[in-house]
Amino acid sequence: MRITIAVAGFKKQELKINLEGNQLVVRGSKSDSDNDKIYIHRGIATRQFQRNFILAEGIEVEEASIENGLLNIDLIQPMPQEE
Repeated sequence: MRITIAVAGFKKQELKINLEGNQLVVRGSKSDSDNDKIYIHRGIATRQFQRNFILAEGIEVEEASIENGLLNIDLIQPMPQEE
C-alpha cells in the first residue's frame, strides 16, 4: 500500500513523519529564510501543513521517499504466521 502527498516546494529536512500509536502523522514546515523577498506570484503554497492517517491493526511503515515533488510512504501488512 502507498500514501502519496504532494509536497512540491518542501525539502526533505522540512518534512517530519511520525508514527504515534496507530496514527501516521506527516508535518511540513518551511523555514522563514525568504521573508525578505518580494513575489509577484507564488504558484506553490509554502505554508505549514499536517496530515493524519489512522492505520489499521498490523500495518507497518516500510519506507518513505520524495520523488518529483511527491512524498511516497510505503506501508506493508505482514502475513500472519501459520501454526
